[in-house]
Amino acid sequence: MSGGVLIAGTTSDAGKSVLTAGICRWLARRGVKVAPFKGQNMSLNSFVTREGAEIGRAQAMQAQAARVEPTALMNPVLLKPGGDRSSQVVLLGRPVGELSAQGFFGSVRPGEPARAVSGGRREALLEPVLACLAELRATHDVVVCEGAGSPAEINLRRTDIVNMGVARAAKLPVLVVGDIDRGGVFASFFGTTALLAPEDQALVAGYVVNKFRGDVELLKPGIEMLRGITGRHTFGVLPYAEGLGIDEEDGLRISLRGAVRESVVAPPVGADVLRVAVCAVPLMSNFTDVDALAAEPGVVVRFVDRPEELADADLVVVPGTRGTVRALAWLRERGLADALLRRVAEGRPVLGICGGYQLLGERIEDEVESRAGTVEGLGVLPVRVRFAVEKTLARPDGSALGEPVEGYEIHHGVAEVLGGEPVFTDADGRALDGCRTGAVWGTHWHGSLESDGYRRAFLTEVARAAGRRFVPAPGTSFGQLREEQLDRLGDLIEEHADTDALLRLIERGAPPGLPFLPPGAP
Repeated sequence: MSGGVLIAGTTSDAGKSVLTAGICRWLARRGVKVAPFKGQNMSLNSFVTREGAEIGRAQAMQAQAARVEPTALMNPVLLKPGGDRSSQVVLLGRPVGELSAQGFFGSVRPGEPARAVSGGRREALLEPVLACLAELRATHDVVVCEGAGSPAEINLRRTDIVNMGVARAAKLPVLVVGDIDRGGVFASFFGTTALLAPEDQALVAGYVVNKFRGDVELLKPGIEMLRGITGRHTFGVLPYAEGLGIDEEDGLRISLRGAVRESVVAPPVGADVLRVAVCAVPLMSNFTDVDALAAEPGVVVRFVDRPEELADADLVVVPGTRGTVRALAWLRERGLADALLRRVAEGRPVLGICGGYQLLGERIEDEVESRAGTVEGLGVLPVRVRFAVEKTLARPDGSALGEPVEGYEIHHGVAEVLGGEPVFTDADGRALDGCRTGAVWGTHWHGSLESDGYRRAFLTEVARAAGRRFVPAPGTSFGQLREEQLDRLGDLIEEHADTDALLRLIERGAPPGLPFLPPGAP
């Protein structure tokens, strides 16, 4: 087969990522060469491809669902917020600068061309976005595109490079997914469609209901009425599924942590559980680093923002952040910095990852990210950090605690290690990354805890330092758990979507003669 489809949503978090990944896995299991695509993503949760390009982690997860290697083509534009009004723009996997929301989106008055006020910044990206999509379509049977937010953001439509702008330019049929768990899903479907221009409405082929609870027969009259007033088919009603375990763009309801909390988990192997507290620092990035910990039987992971919540933790993790200096100030303001210092003095385990590693050091020189100049760190690791203009993007591998380890790096900070022991070394024992002193670890490597042998060895060290009789389960495979979760997404499509209609839509495009719903775009 050949073709494509764009998955739009009535809102953010409606289920676009789930539906995109599910369709990718379902098609891959049918032997179709399929790839995911998202023209523009806004996320602090990113990943590094084999060629050293930075993309949204959701697209990397969708690539895994499609059983293909993730590439920069799958997410040509990535926005990484650095505050409420500005973001780092990553184009084709490489950062190209910081831009304010006003500068990126522009300010368009009715009837005025967008390029007149936005300087051509955002709409100029449509050309490389479409070029990446075309290249994927030339090398794959099907490309499943994910939109962003809602396609009915009428203030952004003129410069759209991710929703209907892509769909219209590439002549892609569009499915709109809505979260019925929030309520008002029929109104959302109708209103989303009715706020689109006639040319855009002609591509909206139908709808998918997500997170339905109860007897689907009770929903069918509403679906029939929706078809009657819109002339569009509902392609599926996906049930509410707990613990789907996908890498979302942002938020704390992420990946396998949800699966562990909501589903049946194997009991601890040893006599004790291990409690992990993750400091919920501002602009937290790559929080999926702790998912592999939460996947271990007997490991309890929670996010915290108060010093008293560190008291009973056996391990405290300070995660990555897009604002290292800001996160450091936040830790101090909330009393968490003092609580961390007390832990270190008592020899209790602390792990800093990327930005969390940097702020555990002695000093930070930052004229790039925060432009704060020289800032004193917490001083628990003999490390000094200088922020470089060039971002480090890498996929390193090495060993630690006698086990092989793989990871990925995304950071501007360059660490000068003045003592301690390296966390990761090469085959000859030479330092690769990180610093450890006593029970304090720091590393720039994201994803290292997904290496099963290393994770078990690390948790054994943590349990020893914490005085817990915790024993890692010998057979836990994080990669296998992730594959099982992706198969669950494929099952949702296969069991609860109209797959025959979906195949026809992908191959033939939106059916002709779809009715226009007034009023249309203003």
